[in-house]
Amino acid sequence: MKPSLIVHGGAWDIPRESVAACRAGTARALQSGWEILAGGGSALDAVEAAISILEDDPTFDAGVGSHLNLDGVVQLDAIVMDGATLKAGAVAAVEHLRHPIQLARCILEKSEHMMLVAAGAEKFAAENGMALCPNEELITPRTRLAWTRCRETGHAPSHHAAQPQGTVGAVAIDEHGGLFAGTSTGGTCCKYPGRVGDSPLIGCGCYADTEAGGVSCTGLGEGIMRIVMAKTVVDLLRGDSYHSEALAAHQRTAASSRAQAAAEACVWLLENRGKAKGGLVLLDRDGIPGAAFSTPQMAFGYVEPTGTFKINP
Repeated sequence: MKPSLIVHGGAWDIPRESVAACRAGTARALQSGWEILAGGGSALDAVEAAISILEDDPTFDAGVGSHLNLDGVVQLDAIVMDGATLKAGAVAAVEHLRHPIQLARCILEKSEHMMLVAAGAEKFAAENGMALCPNEELITPRTRLAWTRCRETGHAPSHHAAQPQGTVGAVAIDEHGGLFAGTSTGGTCCKYPGRVGDSPLIGCGCYADTEAGGVSCTGLGEGIMRIVMAKTVVDLLRGDSYHSEALAAHQRTAASSRAQAAAEACVWLLENRGKAKGGLVLLDRDGIPGAAFSTPQMAFGYVEPTGTFKINP
């Protein structure tokens, strides 16, 4: 099977001065994942590598440079899911890991559980040889400044004009047909300590099923959870009759694939039933990409059949 890869850096109002950094980060993540797939490597390795690159990039709201919660602390969430077994590894509210996606993989491969949180997750990480770091290493001057302004004067778009606001994710299919999807986030600025959004929740921020496809979501977590967005779009790819009318409407207007129509239909459902804005990227079971968003912009990229990188914005 021909490998396929799509990644995203979040759906938000990307300011003009941040576009170049978003494009560069997306390209680095694509390059990292694609080198693995093109060399015959696994989709799991490609997803982990791509997301790790994005977690290291303070342009995005994941890993280093993530938003601070109400107490001024970074708390991170991540998930990775295997489309063949429907097993996932997920982690939430961890404070001392640069790469929560790597811990999510560790849980997937080594734990009888599918999700670990907070201190228990970090204990599992340490027991499996993963290095912990001070929370301060995850905080950048600009995210600290945005948090300070929000605490002093309340939330305002101007406080976050140049701040990372994008959850990150990736979906990959390898030459053996392996399908994996992953998502990683720092959540929202000034979130209540312990708040967990959609990103690490199976079926909400991420889902993969080799019979249909895989997806990674981004946007307001509470809205995404309301419609179980990742599972919903995979059901659209499968041909689920409950949402067939919405899919048919978007397939008529989208002059492209069923994958793209499913992405657009699900973002429509997010706005109209979830009452929130956001976006998603996906690969159907044949590796055909789709991406849609209701925010002003979304950072994403995929590898075209020719091997060329297609990057937005």
